Amino acid sequence: MTGNLKDRPTDTAPKGWVKILGLGPGDESMVTAQVQEVIAEATDVVGYIPYVKRIPERPGLTLHATDNRVEVERATHALEMAAQGKRVAVVSSGDPGVFAMASAVFEALELADQPSWLELDIQVLPGITAMLAASARIGAPMGHDFAAINLSDNLKPWSLIEKRLRLAGEAGFAMGFYNPRSKSRPHQFARALEILREACGGETLISFARDVSKPGETITTVTLNEATEEMADMRTVVIVGNKDTRRIGPHVYTPRYARDEG
Repeated sequence: MTGNLKDRPTDTAPKGWVKILGLGPGDESMVTAQVQEVIAEATDVVGYIPYVKRIPERPGLTLHATDNRVEVERATHALEMAAQGKRVAVVSSGDPGVFAMASAVFEALELADQPSWLELDIQVLPGITAMLAASARIGAPMGHDFAAINLSDNLKPWSLIEKRLRLAGEAGFAMGFYNPRSKSRPHQFARALEILREACGGETLISFARDVSKPGETITTVTLNEATEEMADMRTVVIVGNKDTRRIGPHVYTPRYARDEG
């Protein structure tokens, strides 16, 4: 046996990681204990400005807040820092895997073509989605098969959104809609309502859940015939039932069974 133990190389480089977190719909009580633990261990937090503002400042933690629509750049920055040994939390609202940053991180990982990054510790930690928080407030409108659809056409054509709305409605899915109506897209939701009335029937229940779990939360349930485009905005999650969805007192629920309508 040769050599001195002191002369042998040791791997002392810090081990970085990227953990992609869901902060829930808004109320801090809906942030999971697992997510809170990761935030306490992180050296850096990366995310969209409103979500990073929810993270308390502390010594040893650097906050990297960026504007919307730079998801891949934000994810690449997180991967770069992790490769340097930093412990990076990438934050989203709701669940990071639902129209949020988890997919962007893996997209950035693929685009970067950095083989060493494939060895990084990358984990996705779930959170409570706005859709499921809204569903719980309403009752159980997602009690049977359902579909989640983002109504923004920033990353997909509006023609595809129309097709998915029509097919999901005709198939009898309950539906949860994210980003239903914005200042730059004020009229598309009116078209969505037209398609839903045709595919689902005008008496189907639709619920508008605004600011779920936050001060000023409002829940409104009407039929598709009564719904108007002004009932939705970017702070609203919209949930449409199927033909079996019904009211029971102040609650709305979809039964666990489904009819075969041929």
